[in-house]
Amino acid sequence: MGNGDIRVRGLAARAGGWSARHRWAAVGIWVLFVALAMGLGSAAGRVDVKDSDQLKGETHTAARIVEDAGIDEPAGESVLLQAKGGGLKATDPEFRDAVDAVVRAVEGTGRVTEVTSPYDTKTISKDGRSALVQFDMRGESDTAGERIEPVLEAVEGVQQEHRSLRIEEIGGASMMKTFDDAFGDDFKKAEYSAVPVALGILLIAFGALVAALLPVLLAITAIMATMGLMGVVSHVMPMSDTANSVMLLVGLAVGVDYCLFYLRREREEREAGRDAQTALRIAAATSGRAIVVSGVTVCVAMAGMLFTGLAEFEAMGLASLMVVAVAMVGSVTVLPALLSLLGERVEKGRLPFLGRRRRSGGRQDSRFWTAVLRRVLAKPVVAVVVAAGALLAISAPALGMKTQQLTLDQEFGDSLPIVQTYNRLNDAFPGGSEPAEVIVKARDINAPEVKSALADFRDQAISSGASRGPVEIKLHDAQNVAFVYVPLVGGSDQDKAGASLDTLRDEVRPATLGKVDGVEAPITGQVAGSKDFNDQLAGAVVPVFAFVVVFAFVLMLLSFRSLTIAITSIVLNLLSVGAAYGILVAVFQHGWGASLVGAEGVGAIITWLPLFLFVILFGLSMDYHVFVVSRIREARLRGLATKDAIRHGVVTTAGVVTSAAVIMVAVFAIFGTLSMQSMKQMGVGLAAAVLIDATIIRGVLLPAVMALLGERNWYLPKWLHRLPDLTHDETPQAVAAPAARDDEGEPLKV
Repeated sequence: MGNGDIRVRGLAARAGGWSARHRWAAVGIWVLFVALAMGLGSAAGRVDVKDSDQLKGETHTAARIVEDAGIDEPAGESVLLQAKGGGLKATDPEFRDAVDAVVRAVEGTGRVTEVTSPYDTKTISKDGRSALVQFDMRGESDTAGERIEPVLEAVEGVQQEHRSLRIEEIGGASMMKTFDDAFGDDFKKAEYSAVPVALGILLIAFGALVAALLPVLLAITAIMATMGLMGVVSHVMPMSDTANSVMLLVGLAVGVDYCLFYLRREREEREAGRDAQTALRIAAATSGRAIVVSGVTVCVAMAGMLFTGLAEFEAMGLASLMVVAVAMVGSVTVLPALLSLLGERVEKGRLPFLGRRRRSGGRQDSRFWTAVLRRVLAKPVVAVVVAAGALLAISAPALGMKTQQLTLDQEFGDSLPIVQTYNRLNDAFPGGSEPAEVIVKARDINAPEVKSALADFRDQAISSGASRGPVEIKLHDAQNVAFVYVPLVGGSDQDKAGASLDTLRDEVRPATLGKVDGVEAPITGQVAGSKDFNDQLAGAVVPVFAFVVVFAFVLMLLSFRSLTIAITSIVLNLLSVGAAYGILVAVFQHGWGASLVGAEGVGAIITWLPLFLFVILFGLSMDYHVFVVSRIREARLRGLATKDAIRHGVVTTAGVVTSAAVIMVAVFAIFGTLSMQSMKQMGVGLAAAVLIDATIIRGVLLPAVMALLGERNWYLPKWLHRLPDLTHDETPQAVAAPAARDDEGEPLKV
């Protein structure tokens, strides 16, 4: 049978063998699956997460009340009029003329409603130099940014006529338009540039167009199929645009990686002299198995997001899980079929300037990693101490990590005029740009006791020090609902604003609205949403952490039949994640070297990122770990001593791991170039972690630790021998050295 008779068992090996024998059937089934998934998804449509489902707690209760009442809260806008220098006051005639001009101008557009003068609503700053004209946009709030242009032009016209004042507009609609204009193409550019970048790196790695296109095409088809499946699944668990972006990111990364692992092994075996059929069978039994183990581990890690109770996280987790599963299945089924169909034509489109890199004996040795391994294996204790010490030092800043929802100026800096307006508004009216919203639901909102409680709440909100006012009350008589807007003392300072929110919730509300039977009064808003999100996320950390770590440990234990490998895998992955956290805190919280990545030290890490990074990184880092350890174990089964097997496994996988890591780092780094600080944090965190994982962890720490452990790497207590054996796919090559034997001449069980 070819160059060697290799009897293979296991899921990946059987799937690869079947696909290679039934090539057109495998390709046809895959194409049909992708088309069917896209068609079903298009027909079903996508159901997105509703505001009322985003969070639990008071924020959820408030959104539910508004939704049940059928109230479509309009996009609110404010025009800030502010004296330049120390001259004019709001009571001066010139200032009043400007206010009247703003009111006439915005009303004249026909796009607004509920225009109020600061002289009626008392929205005049304490120093008398600033005032707010407030109004609502007509129509749905979600699309208000598309209709705001005439209003902005009208306000700009008033500014031109009153140059002694600063007249600026800010609000939900104007911010929506500004950010869409400034950053709307950011995500599209990132998504569109990721594929060419990955293809370019693969061209360099393979030196042939066809070989480079295969991983990209498989990743793209996996993403297309998953997008369709998301539409179907969204009717059970709603999805979101964020989940879609994360799915694209993860799908491209793992889809390309899995194909890269498989394709590189198949090429290596052919270059070692195997015929095409034998090379495919070896790739299926080795790299195919590594892909399945890695894919299942990544899916388990992604499933950890389902335990957060946060709708956005659940959507991201499920979407990522689906794309990894689809990419994994495609890699072990349709890829062998395509390789079997193409044969030597996989080398078509070779780039002449790269030349064909001949490898002795078909092995993809790396001179750099050979030199590194020589030193690491010569002095493993020194390597462990230096590498682990360096990673612990890098991780140290993470101990002081501060998480919060980033404010407007933190997210976008002060480069945009509207951010400067936001800061001036908060200085003049603390908390006025993002007030707390009390959603009051009563049996009769106009009942005397309810009106009295509302008035008391307004008074005590100010007298308690939680707000400096003005507190605005909007009644919706038909729905028996009232909206109370309370500017919080602290403004954009999240800690101080949070303390003001606590005062409202814990002191003012119980003493006023809480005394009226049948009244619900949840408090929401930006600050409240951030606090509720933090509280819920904090409660999810332990169960998510435990789920991911325990299941990853069990999978590694079953896949390698080694307690030692399972433990070291978890420890090394945690070191990698810790180092990524440390880099994030150092760069974005403390500002150390922030300019090197085009970022700013904003003093905090966006709330959702640490848990998101943990789940994503813990899953993705298993790609390299499983691939390298599988190769080491395979060499050990072929008779090499443990240290020689380590050298063989690390050096021969160095090329593919480096190529895969470069692709991941490049794709993630693209997100680090986006304008939003939260996206920069995500991109830099992911890129740094993958880089550390593929170099320090897999190239230094893993081989050093395994060298120190020696034969104890393969230790499995007797009481665990009854565990299911998932190692069947890993079969030694038939034409290799005889199987290793112990001192008594019995075959060595690894």
